[in-house]
Amino acid sequence: MTARILIIEDEALVAMELRFVLEDLGHEVLGVAATAQAARDLVRENDVDLALVDIHLSDGPTGINLGRELGQDMGVSVLFMTANPGMVQDGVAGTIGVLSKPTDEHAVQTAVDYALRRRQGQPVDYAPPGLQLFA
Repeated sequence: MTARILIIEDEALVAMELRFVLEDLGHEVLGVAATAQAARDLVRENDVDLALVDIHLSDGPTGINLGRELGQDMGVSVLFMTANPGMVQDGVAGTIGVLSKPTDEHAVQTAVDYALRRRQGQPVDYAPPGLQLFA
């Protein structure tokens, strides 16, 4: 299943590696945003299926509020990817869950597949290892 994915990450090497993984899986990466405003602009300009959102961006710890906004107000499926999963341990309204960094290609693949299946209303038996779901 191919999807249009936005990477919201301020570390260039992490974003580049993530882009390569997603493109190798056949997904279209619509862009990389290092700030909350850049992410909002990309979402307004594109039809985004899934956003992979880091919590700490170039403009500070704006990822949590951005994820909530994208999920609740803009209709984007949101997965957080962060080295600080404890910051979202209680969940964030409108978002699916969190994948801890560092991660590997398989974890990204299974988490993205899970999120896209949920978005399409397909049955999902369980969350993949490494993906902490929100209630």
